Amino acid sequence: MNTVVLEVKSLTDTLADAARLMNTGRAEHEARIGFATPELLWQVLTSKRWQLLKTMCGAGPMSICEAARRVGRDVKAVHSDITTLLNAGLVERTADGRVEFPFDAVKVEFILSAAPQASVGKMT
Repeated sequence: MNTVVLEVKSLTDTLADAARLMNTGRAEHEARIGFATPELLWQVLTSKRWQLLKTMCGAGPMSICEAARRVGRDVKAVHSDITTLLNAGLVERTADGRVEFPFDAVKVEFILSAAPQASVGKMT
């Protein structure tokens, strides 16, 4: 299965992981696309764009008009969403101008942890 992992990871951590993989000679079996923050991930993956990805997942190349028809949305709005997904590296443009989400599965990976508690100064 051709899977893409969407993860929240800083550029520094992403580059360190890539260097470590190159030094060990191990190949990565999953494509990975990183986002600097969870907020950026959710800014790119709105519910309508997620619906587009689900519709395009494993479907092969299609025109933007076809993608809009499949999700039942306006072509102009879908074109805007496809442009955002292209810029984020989630969707690819084929040589004949169609668009494709070249994966059969998507895995979203990030950790939500408790924010550090601010210390409250004591009055004496």
